[in-house]
Amino acid sequence: MSQNGHAIGNYLGKPIFESIEVQDDTYVFDRIANYEDDEFPLDRLSENEVLVEPGLIYRHKD
Repeated sequence: MSQNGHAIGNYLGKPIFESIEVQDDTYVFDRIANYEDDEFPLDRLSENEVLVEPGLIYRHKD
């Protein structure tokens, strides 16, 4: 994974990048994931989304 865009904020001391590259695909920041019962419920991700530490969800850029 590599960041593609500029940092648009931070969460838990880590930067939130506007967009990232994952396996040659571009993803844009969408939201912060909910942390429930000591985990991130991955079954709530859509197939066009990825979860990145520390709990940031990016969606595939259309």
